[in-house]
Amino acid sequence: MVLGRLMHYAADAVLVSTVLAGVRRSSGFQLDTSSITDATTRGLADKYFGIGESIFDILQATAVNSNYFKKGP
Repeated sequence: MVLGRLMHYAADAVLVSTVLAGVRRSSGFQLDTSSITDATTRGLADKYFGIGESIFDILQATAVNSNYFKKGP
């Protein structure tokens, strides 16, 4: 029960990070992690957003190489 809930929260966190990566790629706006004063917390935030960037890259590469997606006008 607890493990399932933990996995659910982890998946939700990855999805949020991936959405934030998409917002950064499409609009150029991103969260300012340099305003975080604690170096450890800032490093964890950067790693968290890096995971979203990686997942977004994988999803984008999958869509580009798939026959189910085509580039719109």
